[in-house]
Amino acid sequence: MGLFVSGVSPAGFAQDSKQETENGSKPLSVLPLEDLRVFTKAYDQIRNAYVKEIDDRTLLEHAIRGMLDELDPHSTYLDASSFEDLQVNTTGEFGGLGIEVGIEDGFVKVIAPIDDTPAARGGVEAGDLIIKLDGVSVKGLALDKAVEKMRGPKGSDVTITIVREGVDKPIDLTLTRDTVKVRSVRSEIKTEQIGYIRIAQFQLHTGDDVAKEFAKLMSKEPDLGGIILDLRNNPGGVLQASVDVVDHFLEEGLIVYTEGRLPDSNSRYEASPGDISKGMPIVVLINDGSASASEIVAGALQDHGRALILGTRSFGKGSVQSIIQVTNDRALKLTTALYFTPNGRSIQAEGIEPDIQVERVRVTAVKPRSSISEAGLSGHLENASKNEKNTKKKSKSSSNTDLQNTDSQLYEAITMLRGLNLLKQKEKKEIPNNKVASKQK
Repeated sequence: MGLFVSGVSPAGFAQDSKQETENGSKPLSVLPLEDLRVFTKAYDQIRNAYVKEIDDRTLLEHAIRGMLDELDPHSTYLDASSFEDLQVNTTGEFGGLGIEVGIEDGFVKVIAPIDDTPAARGGVEAGDLIIKLDGVSVKGLALDKAVEKMRGPKGSDVTITIVREGVDKPIDLTLTRDTVKVRSVRSEIKTEQIGYIRIAQFQLHTGDDVAKEFAKLMSKEPDLGGIILDLRNNPGGVLQASVDVVDHFLEEGLIVYTEGRLPDSNSRYEASPGDISKGMPIVVLINDGSASASEIVAGALQDHGRALILGTRSFGKGSVQSIIQVTNDRALKLTTALYFTPNGRSIQAEGIEPDIQVERVRVTAVKPRSSISEAGLSGHLENASKNEKNTKKKSKSSSNTDLQNTDSQLYEAITMLRGLNLLKQKEKKEIPNNKVASKQK
């Protein structure tokens, strides 16, 4: 989710109903009086005749919510509690289950569970539809109300009922609420000369954190030959953070641009000189839980030919939400622009198509047939160049098989980078003249 924090000014109320635009048509800002009368009549009837008495402030807030809920899944009204939660979320600490959600067909859809949270540990997956909370249907419930029901005191339980593609029956999961502290970036050396950087969510300081984690990798492995940037199940976050991440790996060029109706919504973000990896090969992992800011990173690196994108098609959230404060403690989260990759691709409802399509699967080894090799023959000659390296390679085969079964996409990314490194090494290596076999006559 891209965030622009901006002020608000009175707009949309035309002083002259005869005002026209340059092409002679009436501007959209002119309020149709007849429709406005319909609204006031409906408001008056609800205010006076509804079975329960509702104060004017509550009714007006309902009206605002209704307008925003009908626009798109990401526009919403933020009351005092929701506004505070949003501000806290950008810093990476909040209470709840740890799920990034949206609305689909009236139900709450999981965009992605956040790493190391009750939702991730409890088995919630990207693409799940939440149909009930503690046995009560969420059909038609506003997104902020559904999120509010999932929030609660640390240590308290909530049962969510989900529908998952490929599973015949709904699944009940009982999760214990906790203080969710999202660690934006982590890294490790996955194998020889290959570094791994995982971005769970784009927060205010994610760009700086990526640079720090890369420096740690280089200190552990000075001969680092490739990076895996894991954006799977990353629901997005702060737009500027995604720009900062891309900027670390580009020397120059456009990263992303946005287009909207207001001048402030039209922006271009360019890379500054300096690639911290100095052109090192990069593989970016994405899946259907990679959304918004994740797609900005994947799309920019893909368009510049700076990285290979591996995995499955991303979520397809190509819109930017502005946080427009209307009072001291209330705001609108309003979709104000669409973002585009450097090559002009809109990701909205399309997503990023990976360069290499790899589904996450479990691999079952085929039982080998009984066979005999030279080494099995009685009296065979020993290999003269046999050394400790051969033994070390054999010892790694079991760990590689484990990774292939637990995370086949990561396994393929590592295999790809290892292949690239081997090719580079072969290009540098020359065969000594004294070992060139002479042609037999």
